[in-house]
Amino acid sequence: MQPNSTPSPKCDLLRSCGKYHVLVGVTGSVAALKLPVLVSQLFEIPEVDVRVVTTEHARHFYNPEEVAVTVYSDKDEWELWTQRSDPVLHIELRRWADLLVIAPLDANTLGKIASGICDNLLTCVVRAWDISRPLLFCPAMNTAMWQHPITARQVASLKDFGYVEIPCIAKKLVCGDEGKGAMAEVLTIVDAVKQYCQKFAETPCAQHF
Repeated sequence: MQPNSTPSPKCDLLRSCGKYHVLVGVTGSVAALKLPVLVSQLFEIPEVDVRVVTTEHARHFYNPEEVAVTVYSDKDEWELWTQRSDPVLHIELRRWADLLVIAPLDANTLGKIASGICDNLLTCVVRAWDISRPLLFCPAMNTAMWQHPITARQVASLKDFGYVEIPCIAKKLVCGDEGKGAMAEVLTIVDAVKQYCQKFAETPCAQHF
């Protein structure tokens, strides 16, 4: 599969028995540059399949040629639908995925999800998400943004929805500031996903659909 091409969702988003389908959401934090590494390490988990949904601002931070899976973006949502019989991409992605992990989740998208705003492909997937399936989120933002009082309220809202926070960490940020706000390490994120994969592996195949 060519990373820069967008295949038909009817073919690309077929569910396979025995596979655990992980959808990675990536937003406009500098931590998005870790996307290729995250995808690569997720594929080291047995029986995992991966797709990516990106926001437009996230595209600034990574090279799509280094991401070895289909990366869906806002333009795909509109270009793939031309008539009533065509699939709606955010619904197809929601149906395909067993788990959604948003890494990184920037302050802007955090605020949108907490408020129910769905104005791009990723936030539409989240708004349509089956809350019986795990949604993990990995906040990433400048320390000053993290410390703003509204951030804690918004994180709490997501946790009230049943979503699982993978907490940010303290370190020296790319901007030069030092403090909490950096995205969790890739290994931490992968380990969190593994826990759900193990539960999935113990479930009879017929219950995966």
